[in-house]
Amino acid sequence: MNIVIVGAGKVGKQIGIKLTSEGHDVVIIDSNKEVLSRSGNEMDAICVEGNGADYRVQREAGVAGADVLIAATEHDEVNMLCCLIGHKLGAKRTIARVRDPEYTAQLDFLKEELGLSMAINPELTASEEIERLLRIPSALNVELFARGRVELVELRLNAENPLVGMQLVEINKKFQLKILFCAVQRGENVIIPKGDFVLEVGDKLHVTAAPEEMSRFLRMAYPEKRKKVKTVMISGGSRIAYYLARSLDKIGVQVKILENNPARAIFLSEELPHALVMLGDSTDHELLVEEGVETVDAFIAVTGMDENNIISGLFAKWKGARSVIVKVNNENMIGVLPDSSLDGIISPKQLTANKILTFVRAMSCSPEESNVETVHELVGGRIEALEFLAKGSHPMYGMPLRDLNRYLHKDLLIACLVRHGKTIIPGGNDCILSGDRVIVVTKHKMFNDLADILTGSIS
Repeated sequence: MNIVIVGAGKVGKQIGIKLTSEGHDVVIIDSNKEVLSRSGNEMDAICVEGNGADYRVQREAGVAGADVLIAATEHDEVNMLCCLIGHKLGAKRTIARVRDPEYTAQLDFLKEELGLSMAINPELTASEEIERLLRIPSALNVELFARGRVELVELRLNAENPLVGMQLVEINKKFQLKILFCAVQRGENVIIPKGDFVLEVGDKLHVTAAPEEMSRFLRMAYPEKRKKVKTVMISGGSRIAYYLARSLDKIGVQVKILENNPARAIFLSEELPHALVMLGDSTDHELLVEEGVETVDAFIAVTGMDENNIISGLFAKWKGARSVIVKVNNENMIGVLPDSSLDGIISPKQLTANKILTFVRAMSCSPEESNVETVHELVGGRIEALEFLAKGSHPMYGMPLRDLNRYLHKDLLIACLVRHGKTIIPGGNDCILSGDRVIVVTKHKMFNDLADILTGSIS
């Protein structure tokens, strides 16, 4: 597919790297020659210097014949104007990054007026991700499928966990729950396990289930972390903090925000009347102690500096904050952190890139094909969890999974089926039917259609 990206910043570059790695033809527009040069060195893309909101620059970049135009500059207004121009020039689909809360509230209207196919708010998406982690305190990461009917949760096993030393088949018998262990990360190895796999201390598990089944499992396996979150301290008054505080207030959570910019602090105190906004630097450890960091149920670090988020998060964890979640966009920094040092790490640019990747993969299929509905990367991109909508007819439909297995790629697992709103953790007698939502976990990349899970035709 021919894809044009306006803006070569963190988000634009991340999107470009992912799309070029999947074989798409990508053109990047940016007015900063130095930034553009770095992007050109990191991916196989054509770089065009200029203002992406100038129709002449867009014409030069080939927007008229583009399958997708993605506007990911730092300015919402520029992104929306880019998409309007791109739509007028003939781009088949347009996607805009829109971050301002005022614009976010008007997205449905703006999408129609500007011809937007999709509008993405990375900060709102990140705040929703943090809220999910707060709802499941034992989770390192939570991904949703089938409009929330299926959860895929990442968990860490410590020495005290009752699952240590058990085979997966024993766990299912003991707990009598409809859950599936999709993947296990053990050190540098990533395993899609079978029933005889034995869990060890330090393993990171990826477990899928319906929300109610997941809650039951976590109550049994992680009883010490089932206490409801009632108090949250947020480091940094960013847009993520604004969206998160607004959402937590609706469910009765007490929120305290530390912000070092006086004007921003005043804005937040006016917009969030039920939150306590403190003027101060969250890297000041004495201030954190004074404000009671050791007593909060959760500490969330979402400043604009990854280093500050990590440092304040590690300090909060050391002082006794029950759950610590930090925003880190630089993947290299994540790799140097001790494995059990933080309870959750979120990356807005990664979340945004995954959403756009899902959209592009779905576009790659014809209307008759069982296209991708959702894509989530696990274990640093080494595994993908994909949701497909089974369409039409196919020889695999109706075939028991025990028979279908011999046609599937290795290192691939059919993790879950959703049929008429009901979640099914499949066994050997279950089968895929037309209309099902099928969640697949695999080490393979670039699956666009459900048929891609097969090694060849079914005889």
